[in-house]
Amino acid sequence: MKPTDSIAFFNSNADTSYLCFGKGASIAFDQSIDFEKLQQFITANKGKFIYGYLTYDVKNSVEQLTSSNSDNLHFPTVYFHVPEIVVRTEGERRSVIQGTETNETIRFVTSFFQELNAEKKPSGIDAFRARISKEEYIAAVHQLKQHIQRGDIYEINFCQEYFSEQVKLTDPISVYSTINNITQAPFSVYLQHDQFHVFCGSPERFLQKKGTTVLSQPIKGTAKRGTTETEDEQLKTALVNNPKERSENVMIVDLVRNDLSKVAEKGSVTVDELFGVYTYRTVHQLVSTISCQVSEDVSFTDLIKATFPMGSMTGAPKVSAMKLSEHYESFKRGLYAGSIGYILPNGDFDFNVVIRSLLYNAHTNYLSCGVGGAITIDSDAEKEYEECETKVRKLLTAVTG
Repeated sequence: MKPTDSIAFFNSNADTSYLCFGKGASIAFDQSIDFEKLQQFITANKGKFIYGYLTYDVKNSVEQLTSSNSDNLHFPTVYFHVPEIVVRTEGERRSVIQGTETNETIRFVTSFFQELNAEKKPSGIDAFRARISKEEYIAAVHQLKQHIQRGDIYEINFCQEYFSEQVKLTDPISVYSTINNITQAPFSVYLQHDQFHVFCGSPERFLQKKGTTVLSQPIKGTAKRGTTETEDEQLKTALVNNPKERSENVMIVDLVRNDLSKVAEKGSVTVDELFGVYTYRTVHQLVSTISCQVSEDVSFTDLIKATFPMGSMTGAPKVSAMKLSEHYESFKRGLYAGSIGYILPNGDFDFNVVIRSLLYNAHTNYLSCGVGGAITIDSDAEKEYEECETKVRKLLTAVTG
């Protein structure tokens, strides 16, 4: 497959995908974000397909916050790109919706999907190490619960990092394919620009806009998959009836309702679904859906400034939780806990939450996988650690060796 300046593959795992590649206009920010410039870029490319990402550290430009933990990936804080070619796949049908279909385009698309479906090759990844020990994780959870007891916060998303160094990925699409086969997630993404690679198996939607309707679908509440259908059903029932999981979920629903109310038409914020049990390849999750109506003059960056970072990856109150996360965590989240998505030519958009993902810098040969969970007053530190393992263990095991 001939390399290009930038590649993005958005895969719903439900017969629809977008493959984007080729040269085109782009914009990136490394530190503070100029939202006006970002909106100008999006407005200037109205009528085109645009994709991009916002790292978790965009929080520092939304609120008066900082990020000082170690960063071994060095992704831009924000990156958006207008691809030369966009191919939409629906079932077996593929159509070029942006750019010109040429013989070279056809060869690239054919080659990409052949590599995607090819027999998997050794990844070159030996093993992952935890940035902090289990004991350090448990100690931090106990300290965070003391903050909750004092009333500093009600809930916080606390994250840790698994990483691998001196990794030379010779077949990155095969790595993505391995992750996608494990997760079969609805917001799956493979993205590459410059030396930066993203292998994302996210089950979570951050923010979607269709016309004047905006919705968010935070995930809070996790249970492992069963080994039999009967056990699976028992685990789902236990999840939806678990007071701690329900408490986590409803607190984030309230936070998202508050965020959306900043830009919503008066009285339009609605909880469309509360405590929906969604089953994925590796876990069951509690998913709630909150929507609102917005006026036509509310821009993409208006919505981002009102809602980012997503409540499921922060906590409540949001700013206090983010400050404590920065203090107790041992790595800079970067694109983990951020968002990747696309803006359609008509202005509609769909952005995920970057979880269940590997992030890779081909210049530093560093590979990272973040994972976290919600800590409340009822949290059992040992069980929270086990939940993190449940979320990423199959993914990490699949790509090593």
